[in-house]
Amino acid sequence: MNLPQTLGEFIVENQKDFPYASGELSQLLSSLRIAAKVVNREINKAGLADILGIAGAENVQGEAQMKLDVFANDVFIKALKARGEVCGVASEENEDYIAFRDPIHSTSKYVVLIDPLDGSSNVDVNVSVGTIFSIYRRLSEPGTPVQLEDFLQPGNLQVAAGYIVYGSSTMLVYTTGRGVNGFTYDPSIGSFYLSHPEMQFPRSGKIYSINEGNYVHFPDGVKKYIKYCQELDPATSRPYSSRYIGSLVSDFHRNMLKGGIYIYPKGTTSPNGKLRLLYECNPLAFIAEQAGGKATNGFDRILDIQPNALHQRVPFFIGSVEMVEKAEEFMAQFG
Repeated sequence: MNLPQTLGEFIVENQKDFPYASGELSQLLSSLRIAAKVVNREINKAGLADILGIAGAENVQGEAQMKLDVFANDVFIKALKARGEVCGVASEENEDYIAFRDPIHSTSKYVVLIDPLDGSSNVDVNVSVGTIFSIYRRLSEPGTPVQLEDFLQPGNLQVAAGYIVYGSSTMLVYTTGRGVNGFTYDPSIGSFYLSHPEMQFPRSGKIYSINEGNYVHFPDGVKKYIKYCQELDPATSRPYSSRYIGSLVSDFHRNMLKGGIYIYPKGTTSPNGKLRLLYECNPLAFIAEQAGGKATNGFDRILDIQPNALHQRVPFFIGSVEMVEKAEEFMAQFG
C-alpha cells in the first residue's frame, strides 16, 4: 500500500522555498503538529473524560472559558516553548503576550499568535472546532526580550499561517505564501498525510455563512446583500444556501472547498465585529488569498490593516472572490 506524502516529508521537500531558515520552520510546525495530536485526542474523548463544560473563569474578552480552551491553550504554549524557534506567543486566551526568556530562546527569530480552540463551546454538542495559528518573523533584535511590536504586525508580513480542524477527520491546513495544502490525520499511524494539495477557493459559490439571528443589528449593506443572496435568479444560481456552523474554522474550511462567503460584520452585539484581527482574521485571510480567495473588512484588505492592540476586533468578509466583491459593492452603496 502506497501512502501519500506525510506532513514532515512535505515540509522537508518544500523547505527550500521558505524565505527564511527552513529547518526552523520545520521544527516550529512540528511543535504545532504534536500539540494538535494531543488536543485531538482530548476532543475525541469528550463525554468520557472530564473535559467538557465551563472552566469557571473568563478570558480577556470577558467570555466564559471552556475547559478545553484552557487545556488547548496550555498544550500549544508548552509545545512551542519546548523548542528554541519561538521567542514569544500571543494567545486569544491570554491578556498579554508571553515572552520566552530561557537561553534556548535567546536568538529565536519567530513569534506565534494563536487561537488555541476556536468554537470550543461546540465540543459539548459534538460539532467541529479548530485551532488557528499565525507565524511572524520578529522585528526586535534577537538576543533581546520580545516586544509588543513583534506581535502588532500587519498580516501581509506573515511568513506562515494555518489551522487545524477537528471534525469527522482531523486536518491541518497551512501556507507559507506559496499555495495552500491540507493534511489529514491518520490516528492509527499517528501521522498527517497530504490529502488536499494546492487547495483553491472556487471563484464563486452558492453558500453564505452569517449568523442571521443578529440581522436586526447588521449594517444596511449586509442586510441588502443577504436579501440579494435570497432572491430567485437562475442565471446566478440564486437563491444561495445559508450554512452557518458557528465555528469559524469549520465554516471557512467548507467554503474554501465548496465555494462561499463568510461574514461577521460590525453592528452586532460587538460594535467592531466579534472576530480578532491577529488570531483569526489575519491567518485565515493569508490562507484565503493564497487559495485564490479574498478577505476584507467590507471595504479594505484585511492583510493591510495595521494592528493597534493584541485583541483588536474587526468586521470580516472572507471567501470566494466574486462573492466578497459583490458584498463589498453593497457595503459601498449602503454602508
